[in-house]
Amino acid sequence: MSDPKDDLMDWLRDAHAMEQQAEAMLKATSARLESYPEFKARVDEHLEETKGQAERLRQCIEARGGDTSTLKDMTGRMAAGMQGLGASMASDEVVKLAIASYHFEQLEIASYRSLIAAAEALGDIELAELCSRTLVEEQAMADWCAGWIPVVTRKFVSRTANDQAAKR
Repeated sequence: MSDPKDDLMDWLRDAHAMEQQAEAMLKATSARLESYPEFKARVDEHLEETKGQAERLRQCIEARGGDTSTLKDMTGRMAAGMQGLGASMASDEVVKLAIASYHFEQLEIASYRSLIAAAEALGDIELAELCSRTLVEEQAMADWCAGWIPVVTRKFVSRTANDQAAKR
């Protein structure tokens, strides 16, 4: 049988790797947004939030006697690279990036909800509060992405119809 505190530590490492993946994805997305300055600005803002989230998770892991998983972090970064490569080959790259951003935010939201529940069940109020703060940031980004998808799609269609560079 597993120890719930060991499970929580594994989930914290998973969340840290997820934030490492998010950081790599956000950097790649930002670098590719040429004709969508509003999208780029919000991605850059969330990139800074993401760096802070990863650092807070690292501190939580270390404070509980653990360390981050280099393998999980590397795997997350590689997955982000593959996703970016796939999107860059699409003629509608910016639309795919907007959808992928929203999708990834939903994954992060679910992960933080799980971490909050585990922390509360184990009486780790400090961790539950930290994850709740991060959850608010992730929900704000997801909400922004949800509203941005139609905007970027319309702008992409308009730019394409007017023979302007629209891909990114």
